[in-house]
Amino acid sequence: MRVNYLEPSTIPRTIEFMSTPRSFTDEERRTWAPLTAVFELLPRQVDAQLLRDEELTHFDYATLSMIALADGRRMRMTELATGVNATLSRLSHAISRLEKRGLVRRTVTPDDARATTVQLTPNGHRKVIRATPEHVRTVRSFVFDALDAEQQRQLHDITVALLSRLDPEQRMLASRMS
Repeated sequence: MRVNYLEPSTIPRTIEFMSTPRSFTDEERRTWAPLTAVFELLPRQVDAQLLRDEELTHFDYATLSMIALADGRRMRMTELATGVNATLSRLSHAISRLEKRGLVRRTVTPDDARATTVQLTPNGHRKVIRATPEHVRTVRSFVFDALDAEQQRQLHDITVALLSRLDPEQRMLASRMS
């Protein structure tokens, strides 16, 4: 009888999960519980400030910011969707809202009639410039002011490590920045 041995990389992940504990260790729970609270609370705080001051969601702000930083203040929809980690459908809905407000406009991409380019309008550029200082203050007050310099470096290292698992192809701009 011949036995075929499997390379570790070919073992189904379900076997790995079966051999690991089904619940968090105490140390993992002490880390995971506050992290999930941050996942819930921080986006609410950032959205609340942007909605109050500029009538933008954080997603809207991130979208406008990415376009503002692009060459010519324009981007292909597919590239923009990747940069803000959105499906084309989600991005298209957001762009429609921003377009109705006169902050962006869609155009046919000159070198590919099947593609759409999003252009930041002068009003959109003013909006993102006006929104940025208070947005930065909000993020600083909830994130960076709570940490000393060493903790900020650690947070950077931790987020880079997490992003390398969550976005191994480095599709998001943030994954390529470190």
